[in-house]
Amino acid sequence: MSQTIYQFEIKDIQGKLLPLEQFRGKTLLIVNTASKCGFTPQYEGLEALHQKYKDSGLAVLGFPCNQFGKQEPGDEKEIAKFCDLNFKVSFPMFSKVEVNGENSEPLYDYLKNEATGILGSKSIKWNFTKFLVDNQGKVIKRYAPNDKPESIEKDIQALLTNN
Repeated sequence: MSQTIYQFEIKDIQGKLLPLEQFRGKTLLIVNTASKCGFTPQYEGLEALHQKYKDSGLAVLGFPCNQFGKQEPGDEKEIAKFCDLNFKVSFPMFSKVEVNGENSEPLYDYLKNEATGILGSKSIKWNFTKFLVDNQGKVIKRYAPNDKPESIEKDIQALLTNN
């Protein structure tokens, strides 16, 4: 059997271990986030996609990361509070992770292998890199940090239509 994202368990922002198996059958948009980044306003677009399509089978998953310019310095409580107060984020947020290097979250190693970046590079270049995963757990596409959430809505709609 080929690998899917469902084999991973990750701590949510409250520190509770969460199997990604619980998202089986959903289309996923997985994003590494940061609170003090030029792309931070994308939380608004991510939340809008979540609200618009959650009942159609989309789940947005946010993974705070402090590897790029130290733009996510807070702890999980501070991150959760920031996301709620500033963007009313209601999609699942996870504990802070590393997305590159020897301490990289295994889920991110998997995502980077399944959908490489420009010229086949595997490393994540910056905050708000996005991965679109179909309802079978297969990674479909990687999006650059400057790809706004609304610009990938058509791809999400296409996957939801084919579910």
